[in-house]
Amino acid sequence: MSAAPGRPTPLVRAYALAARGLAPLAYRRSLRKLAENGMDAARIAERMGHSAQPRPEGRLVWFHAASVGESLSVLRLIEHLGETHKALNFLITTGTATSARIIAGRMPPRCRHQFAPLDSPAAVARFLDHWRPDAGVFVESELWPNMLRGAAARGIPLALLNARISDRSARGWARIGGTARYLLGHFRMVHCQDARTAVHLRSLGCTHAAEGVNLKAMAGPLPHDAGALDALQNELGARPIWVMASTHPGEDEVAIAAHQAVLERHPEALMILVPRHPERAGDIAALAAKAGLSTARRSTNEVIGKSQVYLADTLGEMGLWYRLAPLVCVGGSFVPVGGHNPYEVAHGGAAVLHGPLYANFADGYAQMDAAGAAREVADANELGAAIAHLFAAPEDLNAIRARATAFAAAQEDKLSDLASTLCAALAVE
Repeated sequence: MSAAPGRPTPLVRAYALAARGLAPLAYRRSLRKLAENGMDAARIAERMGHSAQPRPEGRLVWFHAASVGESLSVLRLIEHLGETHKALNFLITTGTATSARIIAGRMPPRCRHQFAPLDSPAAVARFLDHWRPDAGVFVESELWPNMLRGAAARGIPLALLNARISDRSARGWARIGGTARYLLGHFRMVHCQDARTAVHLRSLGCTHAAEGVNLKAMAGPLPHDAGALDALQNELGARPIWVMASTHPGEDEVAIAAHQAVLERHPEALMILVPRHPERAGDIAALAAKAGLSTARRSTNEVIGKSQVYLADTLGEMGLWYRLAPLVCVGGSFVPVGGHNPYEVAHGGAAVLHGPLYANFADGYAQMDAAGAAREVADANELGAAIAHLFAAPEDLNAIRARATAFAAAQEDKLSDLASTLCAALAVE
């Protein structure tokens, strides 16, 4: 358990003054972004700490996450806590319209969503006065000074789950070590998603930082539309299918070049290409056409037919693609983005391929590679060769899939231990 945070540093006090003055400007910016994404005025007002939802009776645990990935990673934990603690209620806060929509379709029982208040003293105070949480859980790198100070002033016990800090960020925090120790001192429990983060946080004075399993590994399979899966399976039949998931600029070319190589050995093969940002689909379609590949697009309900590339330019359907294809290459790993979540693929039952740049999931990929549940490929040539081989050797593909499924199941088994440790740290019964 941490020591008391102590007195705020001059930097923290200066931040509070700046946040108070800049709050109107930040709110206008947030209002514009949320309105552009179809949010109504009542929901947008949540960013200033207002709420139209009543606080439920009984004990309430507040989870705060930044956006989609972080919020989805805690839903399974909330669900588990709800199953084991029938009297608990839950609130999850995020900052983006996309996260709000996705969470709405996956909300566990007795859980509510609200947009997080801006980190100004007034907005935070309104939020905390309304919801009066009995405990708070911050996810990954959400260290908002005014939220932490407001919670501390009300005696709300806090935990930091799935903490992650890069080498670069650690160097930056080290330059303001007193402020880092003050902020981290608010948490009774600090659970790190990898060994690197635990080392960094301990060097910053957070002696209770503990290495644990990445929360995203325990999130379970992504949801999927069973009817859509059946329809696609019937349409595609026995065609060899692979997915290039969550691509960033520079990776679409890798995927297209790899698929060209695959088609030389497997002319009927289909690549499902899922861009990280669907609005790039038009540019990707142009790249595919330039390479001589025919495409169909999910967002416009185009029939796949004999298309060689299916552009899955929609949101919220990753679970469908991971169930449909036996083989998935995870993007964000061929360009310096840091990689994306491999556990979701394994939970979906697919074999995992990835590039060499995966700092955000360094431990996870290393463990999966060592277990034979995933394979690293250096570039388009190696990717194409690996896919072509696995299509030609289904026994090898099925072996990787089985190991990936077993790896994912073993991670989820650790959820109960994490939940027990969290409840003990926060005195949640």
